Amino acid sequence: MRHLGAPDCVPTARRITPAGHGLSVRHDTGRPDGTKSTIRSGFPPLPKPGNPVRLPASLAAMIAAHDIHTPTKVHMKLQMKVRTMAMAVTATVLATAVQAQIKIGLVIPASGPLRQYGTMIQEGVGTAVEQVNAAGGINGQQVQTVVFDDACNPGKAPGTANRLLDAKVRYVIGPVCSGAAIAAAPIYDSQRVVVVTPSATSPSLTSGMDYHYIFRTIGQDNEQGEAAAKFIMEKIKPRKIALLHDKQSYGRGIANTARKLLSRAGAEVALYEGITPGGKDYSDVIARIKNAGIDFVYFGGYHTEMGVLLRQAKEAGLNARMMGPEGVGNSEINAIAGPAVEGMLVTLPADFAANPKNAATVKAFEAKKRNASSAFGLTSYAAAQVIMDSIKAVGDDTQLVADYMHKTTFQTPLGPTSWDAGGDLKSFEFPVFEWHQDGSKTVVK
Repeated sequence: MRHLGAPDCVPTARRITPAGHGLSVRHDTGRPDGTKSTIRSGFPPLPKPGNPVRLPASLAAMIAAHDIHTPTKVHMKLQMKVRTMAMAVTATVLATAVQAQIKIGLVIPASGPLRQYGTMIQEGVGTAVEQVNAAGGINGQQVQTVVFDDACNPGKAPGTANRLLDAKVRYVIGPVCSGAAIAAAPIYDSQRVVVVTPSATSPSLTSGMDYHYIFRTIGQDNEQGEAAAKFIMEKIKPRKIALLHDKQSYGRGIANTARKLLSRAGAEVALYEGITPGGKDYSDVIARIKNAGIDFVYFGGYHTEMGVLLRQAKEAGLNARMMGPEGVGNSEINAIAGPAVEGMLVTLPADFAANPKNAATVKAFEAKKRNASSAFGLTSYAAAQVIMDSIKAVGDDTQLVADYMHKTTFQTPLGPTSWDAGGDLKSFEFPVFEWHQDGSKTVVK
Protein backbone atom coordinates (compact mmCIF):
# COMPACT_ATOMS: atom_id res chain seq x y z
CA MET A 1 0.00 0.00 0.00
CA ARG A 2 1.36 3.49 -0.91
CA HIS A 3 1.04 6.67 1.13
CA LEU A 4 0.30 10.06 -0.42
CA GLY A 5 3.36 12.26 -0.22
CA ALA A 6 5.65 9.32 0.56
CA PRO A 7 5.20 6.88 -2.35
CA ASP A 8 8.02 4.55 -1.25
CA CYS A 9 7.21 4.32 2.47
CA VAL A 10 6.05 0.70 2.68
CA PRO A 11 6.43 -1.50 5.80
CA THR A 12 8.52 -4.56 4.95
CA ALA A 13 8.92 -6.49 8.24
CA ARG A 14 6.26 -8.42 10.13
CA ARG A 15 8.06 -10.46 12.85
CA ILE A 16 9.46 -10.31 16.35
CA THR A 17 13.02 -11.66 16.46
CA PRO A 18 15.82 -11.80 19.05
CA ALA A 19 18.08 -8.78 19.24
CA GLY A 20 20.92 -8.75 21.75
CA HIS A 21 19.59 -9.61 25.19
CA GLY A 22 15.95 -9.03 24.34
CA LEU A 23 13.64 -8.77 21.37
CA SER A 24 13.14 -6.02 18.85
CA VAL A 25 10.27 -5.12 16.62
CA ARG A 26 12.05 -4.33 13.37
CA HIS A 27 10.29 -2.04 10.92
CA ASP A 28 12.19 -1.16 7.75
CA THR A 29 10.68 1.70 5.74
CA GLY A 30 11.66 3.10 2.39
CA ARG A 31 12.62 6.77 2.21
CA PRO A 32 12.08 8.92 -0.91
CA ASP A 33 15.89 9.04 -1.39
CA GLY A 34 16.09 5.23 -1.60
CA THR A 35 17.59 4.64 1.89
CA LYS A 36 15.87 2.84 4.74
CA SER A 37 15.32 3.57 8.41
CA THR A 38 14.77 1.05 11.19
CA ILE A 39 12.79 1.26 14.42
CA ARG A 40 13.85 -1.18 17.16
CA SER A 41 12.10 -1.64 20.48
CA GLY A 42 13.55 -3.92 23.19
CA PHE A 43 11.43 -6.56 24.89
CA PRO A 44 11.99 -9.59 27.16
CA PRO A 45 13.26 -12.73 25.36
CA LEU A 46 10.86 -15.33 24.03
CA PRO A 47 10.97 -18.84 25.45
CA LYS A 48 12.29 -20.19 22.12
CA PRO A 49 14.29 -17.43 20.42
CA GLY A 50 14.19 -17.43 16.69
CA ASN A 51 10.60 -18.59 16.26
CA PRO A 52 8.71 -15.95 14.24
CA VAL A 53 5.62 -14.45 15.81
CA ARG A 54 3.21 -12.64 13.52
CA LEU A 55 2.06 -9.24 14.69
CA PRO A 56 -1.67 -8.70 15.07
CA ALA A 57 -3.46 -7.28 12.05
CA SER A 58 -4.29 -4.16 14.08
CA LEU A 59 -0.59 -3.45 14.65
CA ALA A 60 0.26 -3.98 10.99
CA ALA A 61 -2.61 -1.71 9.94
CA MET A 62 -1.48 0.96 12.37
CA ILE A 63 2.04 0.91 10.96
CA ALA A 64 0.69 1.13 7.44
CA ALA A 65 -1.53 4.04 8.37
CA HIS A 66 1.28 6.35 9.57
CA ASP A 67 4.17 8.07 7.85
CA ILE A 68 6.95 7.76 10.42
CA HIS A 69 8.87 10.59 8.78
CA THR A 70 6.25 13.15 9.75
CA PRO A 71 7.03 15.32 12.80
CA THR A 72 8.85 13.81 15.82
CA LYS A 73 5.78 13.63 18.11
CA VAL A 74 4.00 11.35 15.64
CA HIS A 75 7.14 9.29 15.29
CA MET A 76 7.42 8.89 19.08
CA LYS A 77 3.73 8.10 19.38
CA LEU A 78 4.08 5.34 16.82
CA GLN A 79 7.10 3.92 18.61
CA MET A 80 5.15 3.83 21.86
CA LYS A 81 2.20 2.05 20.24
CA VAL A 82 4.49 -0.43 18.54
CA ARG A 83 6.25 -1.10 21.85
CA THR A 84 2.99 -1.52 23.79
CA MET A 85 1.38 -3.88 21.31
CA ALA A 86 4.50 -5.94 20.77
CA MET A 87 4.94 -6.32 24.53
CA ALA A 88 1.39 -7.65 24.66
CA VAL A 89 2.24 -10.16 21.95
CA THR A 90 5.36 -11.22 23.87
CA ALA A 91 3.39 -11.59 27.11
CA THR A 92 0.86 -13.79 25.34
CA VAL A 93 3.61 -16.00 23.95
CA LEU A 94 5.27 -16.26 27.37
CA ALA A 95 1.96 -17.11 29.05
CA THR A 96 1.24 -19.75 26.43
CA ALA A 97 4.67 -21.28 27.00
CA VAL A 98 4.09 -21.46 30.76
CA GLN A 99 0.65 -22.99 30.29
CA ALA A 100 2.15 -25.55 27.91
CA GLN A 101 4.03 -27.16 30.79
CA ILE A 102 2.40 -30.20 32.36
CA LYS A 103 2.56 -29.76 36.12
CA ILE A 104 2.79 -32.66 38.54
CA GLY A 105 2.50 -31.82 42.22
CA LEU A 106 4.57 -33.71 44.79
CA VAL A 107 2.66 -33.70 48.07
CA ILE A 108 5.35 -34.78 50.51
CA PRO A 109 6.78 -34.13 53.97
CA ALA A 110 9.40 -31.60 52.90
CA SER A 111 9.73 -30.64 56.58
CA GLY A 112 9.43 -32.46 59.88
CA PRO A 113 10.75 -35.81 61.11
CA LEU A 114 9.50 -37.77 58.08
CA ARG A 115 11.09 -35.59 55.41
CA GLN A 116 13.38 -38.40 54.25
CA TYR A 117 10.33 -40.14 52.82
CA GLY A 118 9.71 -36.99 50.83
CA THR A 119 13.26 -37.20 49.51
CA MET A 120 12.59 -40.76 48.29
CA ILE A 121 9.57 -39.55 46.32
CA GLN A 122 11.47 -36.59 44.86
CA GLU A 123 14.26 -38.88 43.70
CA GLY A 124 11.91 -41.38 42.08
CA VAL A 125 9.67 -38.84 40.38
CA GLY A 126 12.60 -36.64 39.40
CA THR A 127 14.31 -39.51 37.61
CA ALA A 128 11.18 -40.42 35.64
CA VAL A 129 10.42 -36.82 34.68
CA GLU A 130 13.99 -36.09 33.63
CA GLN A 131 13.96 -39.06 31.28
CA VAL A 132 10.69 -37.99 29.67
CA ASN A 133 11.77 -34.36 29.26
CA ALA A 134 15.12 -35.39 27.77
CA ALA A 135 13.22 -37.40 25.16
CA GLY A 136 11.17 -34.35 24.14
CA GLY A 137 8.48 -34.28 26.78
CA ILE A 138 4.87 -35.35 26.32
CA ASN A 139 3.38 -34.47 22.96
CA GLY A 140 5.83 -31.57 22.73
CA GLN A 141 5.23 -30.32 26.27
CA GLN A 142 7.75 -30.43 29.11
CA VAL A 143 6.81 -31.80 32.54
CA GLN A 144 7.35 -29.63 35.61
CA THR A 145 7.23 -30.89 39.21
CA VAL A 146 6.00 -28.62 42.01
CA VAL A 147 6.54 -29.50 45.69
CA PHE A 148 3.76 -28.99 48.24
CA ASP A 149 4.70 -29.67 51.87
CA ASP A 150 2.02 -31.25 54.08
CA ALA A 151 4.58 -32.51 56.66
CA CYS A 152 2.60 -35.81 56.68
CA ASN A 153 0.13 -33.99 58.91
CA PRO A 154 -3.57 -34.86 58.41
CA GLY A 155 -4.54 -31.44 59.78
CA LYS A 156 -2.53 -29.68 57.09
CA ALA A 157 -3.52 -31.97 54.24
CA PRO A 158 -6.77 -30.22 53.17
CA GLY A 159 -5.06 -26.81 53.10
CA THR A 160 -2.23 -28.27 51.05
CA ALA A 161 -4.77 -29.69 48.60
CA ASN A 162 -6.41 -26.30 48.19
CA ARG A 163 -3.05 -24.60 47.57
CA LEU A 164 -2.39 -27.14 44.88
CA LEU A 165 -5.74 -26.42 43.25
CA ASP A 166 -5.04 -22.68 43.37
CA ALA A 167 -1.78 -23.36 41.53
CA LYS A 168 -3.75 -25.09 38.74
CA VAL A 169 -2.03 -28.44 39.34
CA ARG A 170 -4.16 -31.39 38.28
CA TYR A 171 -1.83 -34.37 38.80
CA VAL A 172 -0.43 -35.43 42.18
CA ILE A 173 2.11 -37.95 43.40
CA GLY A 174 1.47 -38.41 47.09
CA PRO A 175 0.41 -37.73 49.74
CA VAL A 176 3.12 -39.84 51.32
CA CYS A 177 1.49 -40.71 54.65
CA SER A 178 -1.84 -42.48 55.03
CA GLY A 179 -3.40 -40.02 57.46
CA ALA A 180 -2.71 -37.05 55.20
CA ALA A 181 -3.83 -38.98 52.12
CA ILE A 182 -7.13 -39.93 53.75
CA ALA A 183 -7.80 -36.33 54.82
CA ALA A 184 -7.11 -34.83 51.38
CA ALA A 185 -8.54 -37.52 49.07
CA PRO A 186 -12.16 -36.22 49.04
CA ILE A 187 -10.94 -32.82 47.84
CA TYR A 188 -8.75 -34.24 45.10
CA ASP A 189 -11.37 -36.67 43.84
CA SER A 190 -14.20 -34.11 43.81
CA GLN A 191 -12.02 -31.70 41.83
CA ARG A 192 -10.91 -34.38 39.35
CA VAL A 193 -7.26 -34.30 40.36
CA VAL A 194 -5.48 -37.54 39.45
CA VAL A 195 -3.64 -38.78 42.55
CA VAL A 196 -1.17 -41.67 42.71
CA THR A 197 0.36 -42.31 46.11
CA PRO A 198 3.50 -44.45 46.12
CA SER A 199 3.53 -44.98 49.88
CA ALA A 200 0.15 -44.59 51.67
CA THR A 201 -0.88 -48.13 52.61
CA SER A 202 -3.97 -47.71 54.82
CA PRO A 203 -7.02 -49.55 53.42
CA SER A 204 -9.17 -46.66 54.69
CA LEU A 205 -7.85 -44.48 51.87
CA THR A 206 -9.86 -46.37 49.28
CA SER A 207 -12.09 -48.92 51.03
CA GLY A 208 -15.75 -48.18 50.30
CA MET A 209 -14.97 -44.68 48.99
CA ASP A 210 -15.86 -45.14 45.30
CA TYR A 211 -13.14 -42.72 44.22
CA HIS A 212 -12.34 -42.47 40.51
CA TYR A 213 -9.17 -40.35 40.64
CA ILE A 214 -7.26 -41.92 43.57
CA PHE A 215 -4.66 -44.65 42.88
CA ARG A 216 -1.60 -46.12 44.56
CA THR A 217 1.53 -47.91 43.43
CA ILE A 218 1.97 -49.80 46.68
CA GLY A 219 -0.02 -52.48 48.45
CA GLN A 220 -2.30 -52.09 51.45
CA ASP A 221 -1.72 -52.73 55.13
CA ASN A 222 -3.94 -55.82 55.11
CA GLU A 223 -1.48 -57.35 52.62
CA GLN A 224 1.49 -56.16 54.64
CA GLY A 225 -0.07 -57.29 57.91
CA GLU A 226 -0.83 -60.70 56.45
CA ALA A 227 2.80 -61.09 55.30
CA ALA A 228 4.04 -60.08 58.76
CA ALA A 229 1.64 -62.37 60.63
CA LYS A 230 2.51 -65.35 58.43
CA PHE A 231 6.23 -64.76 58.95
CA ILE A 232 5.86 -64.39 62.72
CA MET A 233 3.87 -67.60 63.10
CA GLU A 234 5.88 -69.73 60.67
CA LYS A 235 9.42 -68.44 61.23
CA ILE A 236 9.60 -66.78 64.66
CA LYS A 237 6.99 -68.83 66.58
CA PRO A 238 7.06 -66.56 69.67
CA ARG A 239 5.52 -67.49 73.01
CA LYS A 240 4.06 -64.05 73.79
CA ILE A 241 3.60 -61.05 71.51
CA ALA A 242 3.31 -57.33 72.23
CA LEU A 243 1.60 -55.12 69.65
CA LEU A 244 2.39 -51.42 69.86
CA HIS A 245 1.27 -48.55 67.61
CA ASP A 246 1.69 -44.79 67.37
CA LYS A 247 -2.05 -43.94 67.69
CA GLN A 248 -2.17 -42.63 64.11
CA SER A 249 -4.14 -43.88 61.10
CA TYR A 250 -1.26 -45.76 59.54
CA GLY A 251 0.32 -47.28 62.65
CA ARG A 252 -2.89 -48.14 64.47
CA GLY A 253 -4.41 -49.57 61.29
CA ILE A 254 -1.59 -51.98 60.58
CA ALA A 255 -1.31 -52.99 64.24
CA ASN A 256 -5.03 -53.81 64.25
CA THR A 257 -4.62 -55.92 61.12
CA ALA A 258 -1.69 -57.80 62.64
CA ARG A 259 -3.62 -58.33 65.88
CA LYS A 260 -6.59 -59.81 64.05
CA LEU A 261 -4.48 -62.13 61.92
CA LEU A 262 -2.22 -63.25 64.76
CA SER A 263 -5.17 -63.98 67.05
CA ARG A 264 -6.83 -65.95 64.29
CA ALA A 265 -3.63 -68.02 63.95
CA GLY A 266 -3.66 -68.81 67.68
CA ALA A 267 -0.90 -66.46 68.85
CA GLU A 268 -1.01 -65.00 72.35
CA VAL A 269 -1.12 -61.21 72.14
CA ALA A 270 -0.16 -60.37 75.72
CA LEU A 271 -0.02 -56.59 75.28
CA TYR A 272 -1.73 -54.21 72.87
CA GLU A 273 -0.97 -50.54 73.48
CA GLY A 274 -0.52 -47.15 71.83
CA ILE A 275 2.54 -44.99 72.48
CA THR A 276 2.92 -41.25 72.13
CA PRO A 277 4.25 -40.27 68.68
CA GLY A 278 7.44 -38.23 68.88
CA GLY A 279 8.18 -39.52 72.37
CA LYS A 280 11.71 -39.71 73.74
CA ASP A 281 11.14 -42.10 76.63
CA TYR A 282 9.25 -45.37 76.30
CA SER A 283 10.86 -47.01 79.34
CA ASP A 284 7.49 -47.66 81.04
CA VAL A 285 6.08 -49.77 78.20
CA ILE A 286 9.43 -51.52 77.77
CA ALA A 287 9.39 -52.45 81.46
CA ARG A 288 5.89 -53.93 81.11
CA ILE A 289 6.99 -55.94 78.07
CA LYS A 290 9.98 -57.28 79.97
CA ASN A 291 8.02 -58.11 83.11
CA ALA A 292 5.35 -59.95 81.07
CA GLY A 293 7.94 -62.27 79.54
CA ILE A 294 7.15 -61.12 76.01
CA ASP A 295 9.65 -62.35 73.44
CA PHE A 296 8.40 -60.60 70.27
CA VAL A 297 7.26 -57.00 69.62
CA TYR A 298 5.45 -55.76 66.53
CA PHE A 299 5.25 -51.98 66.18
CA GLY A 300 2.90 -50.13 63.82
CA GLY A 301 4.34 -46.71 63.02
CA TYR A 302 7.41 -44.90 61.73
CA HIS A 303 11.17 -45.12 62.21
CA THR A 304 11.39 -42.21 64.67
CA GLU A 305 9.54 -44.09 67.44
CA MET A 306 10.86 -47.51 66.46
CA GLY A 307 14.44 -46.27 66.79
CA VAL A 308 13.81 -45.13 70.35
CA LEU A 309 12.07 -48.40 71.24
CA LEU A 310 14.98 -50.46 69.92
CA ARG A 311 17.63 -48.42 71.73
CA GLN A 312 15.84 -48.30 75.07
CA ALA A 313 14.91 -51.98 74.90
CA LYS A 314 18.57 -52.90 74.47
CA GLU A 315 19.54 -50.58 77.33
CA ALA A 316 16.93 -52.26 79.54
CA GLY A 317 18.17 -55.75 78.69
CA LEU A 318 15.00 -56.70 76.78
CA ASN A 319 15.91 -59.47 74.34
CA ALA A 320 12.62 -59.56 72.45
CA ARG A 321 12.89 -59.44 68.63
CA MET A 322 11.21 -56.41 67.07
CA MET A 323 9.42 -55.97 63.75
CA GLY A 324 7.68 -53.15 61.93
CA PRO A 325 6.06 -52.17 58.62
CA GLU A 326 7.67 -50.24 55.76
CA GLY A 327 7.36 -47.02 57.78
CA VAL A 328 10.32 -48.09 59.93
CA GLY A 329 12.48 -48.92 56.91
CA ASN A 330 14.36 -45.64 56.81
CA SER A 331 18.14 -45.24 57.03
CA GLU A 332 17.70 -42.54 59.67
CA ILE A 333 16.67 -45.23 62.14
CA ASN A 334 20.34 -46.27 62.36
CA ALA A 335 21.30 -42.93 63.89
CA ILE A 336 18.44 -43.17 66.40
CA ALA A 337 18.81 -46.80 67.46
CA GLY A 338 22.55 -47.28 67.00
CA PRO A 339 23.76 -50.91 67.29
CA ALA A 340 20.32 -51.96 68.58
CA VAL A 341 18.93 -51.75 65.04
CA GLU A 342 20.83 -54.88 63.96
CA GLY A 343 18.38 -57.68 63.23
CA MET A 344 15.22 -55.55 63.16
CA LEU A 345 12.60 -57.16 60.93
CA VAL A 346 10.60 -55.08 58.46
CA THR A 347 8.10 -55.69 55.70
CA LEU A 348 8.95 -53.62 52.62
CA PRO A 349 8.14 -53.50 48.93
CA ALA A 350 10.32 -55.90 47.00
CA ASP A 351 13.76 -54.61 46.04
CA PHE A 352 12.77 -53.84 42.47
CA ALA A 353 16.22 -52.36 41.88
CA ALA A 354 17.67 -55.87 42.04
CA ASN A 355 15.61 -56.96 39.02
CA PRO A 356 17.90 -57.06 35.94
CA LYS A 357 15.02 -55.72 33.83
CA ASN A 358 15.34 -52.44 35.74
CA ALA A 359 19.07 -52.02 35.16
CA ALA A 360 18.71 -48.97 32.88
CA THR A 361 16.37 -47.25 35.34
CA VAL A 362 18.68 -47.98 38.28
CA LYS A 363 21.57 -46.56 36.27
CA ALA A 364 19.58 -43.33 35.76
CA PHE A 365 19.12 -43.09 39.54
CA GLU A 366 22.79 -43.71 40.19
CA ALA A 367 23.86 -41.11 37.63
CA LYS A 368 22.25 -38.49 39.90
CA LYS A 369 23.50 -40.15 43.12
CA ARG A 370 19.97 -41.31 44.00
CA ASN A 371 18.92 -44.52 45.71
CA ALA A 372 16.69 -46.74 43.59
CA SER A 373 16.60 -49.30 46.42
CA SER A 374 14.90 -46.98 48.92
CA ALA A 375 11.46 -48.04 50.16
CA PHE A 376 9.61 -45.73 47.76
CA GLY A 377 12.19 -44.93 45.08
CA LEU A 378 10.73 -47.12 42.35
CA THR A 379 7.10 -47.00 43.54
CA SER A 380 7.26 -43.22 43.05
CA TYR A 381 9.04 -43.63 39.69
CA ALA A 382 6.18 -45.92 38.64
CA ALA A 383 3.62 -43.39 39.89
CA ALA A 384 5.11 -40.69 37.68
CA GLN A 385 5.41 -43.08 34.75
CA VAL A 386 1.75 -44.14 34.71
CA ILE A 387 0.57 -40.52 34.85
CA MET A 388 2.88 -39.40 32.04
CA ASP A 389 2.18 -42.46 29.88
CA SER A 390 -1.55 -41.83 30.26
CA ILE A 391 -1.28 -38.15 29.31
CA LYS A 392 0.74 -39.15 26.26
CA ALA A 393 -1.93 -41.67 25.28
CA VAL A 394 -5.13 -39.63 25.79
CA GLY A 395 -4.07 -36.00 26.26
CA ASP A 396 -3.89 -33.56 29.16
CA ASP A 397 -7.39 -34.20 30.50
CA THR A 398 -7.68 -35.68 33.99
CA GLN A 399 -10.96 -37.47 33.38
CA LEU A 400 -9.56 -39.18 30.29
CA VAL A 401 -6.33 -39.95 32.14
CA ALA A 402 -8.18 -41.56 35.08
CA ASP A 403 -10.38 -43.56 32.70
CA TYR A 404 -7.31 -44.77 30.84
CA MET A 405 -5.50 -45.76 34.03
CA HIS A 406 -8.45 -47.81 35.25
CA LYS A 407 -8.52 -49.92 32.09
CA THR A 408 -4.81 -50.19 31.23
CA THR A 409 -1.97 -52.45 32.36
CA PHE A 410 1.31 -50.55 32.44
CA GLN A 411 4.80 -52.02 32.25
CA THR A 412 6.66 -50.32 35.10
CA PRO A 413 9.68 -51.19 37.28
CA LEU A 414 7.16 -52.89 39.59
CA GLY A 415 6.20 -55.29 36.79
CA PRO A 416 2.77 -55.31 35.11
CA THR A 417 0.84 -52.59 36.94
CA SER A 418 -2.95 -52.35 36.96
CA TRP A 419 -5.73 -51.44 39.38
CA ASP A 420 -9.09 -52.65 40.52
CA ALA A 421 -12.13 -50.38 40.44
CA GLY A 422 -11.10 -48.80 43.76
CA GLY A 423 -7.66 -47.71 42.56
CA ASP A 424 -5.79 -50.45 44.45
CA LEU A 425 -3.16 -52.58 42.75
CA LYS A 426 -4.41 -55.97 41.67
CA SER A 427 -1.29 -57.56 43.16
CA PHE A 428 1.60 -56.47 45.38
CA GLU A 429 3.99 -58.31 47.68
CA PHE A 430 5.69 -57.31 50.94
CA PRO A 431 8.75 -59.49 51.56
CA VAL A 432 10.30 -59.55 55.04
CA PHE A 433 13.78 -58.02 55.36
CA GLU A 434 16.36 -58.05 58.12
CA TRP A 435 17.84 -54.61 58.80
CA HIS A 436 21.53 -54.14 59.52
CA GLN A 437 23.57 -51.63 61.46
CA ASP A 438 25.29 -50.37 58.30
CA GLY A 439 21.91 -49.43 56.78
CA SER A 440 21.72 -52.38 54.41
CA LYS A 441 18.96 -54.98 54.39
CA THR A 442 18.63 -58.60 53.31
CA VAL A 443 15.58 -60.62 52.41
CA VAL A 444 14.70 -63.27 54.98
CA LYS A 445 13.85 -66.50 53.20
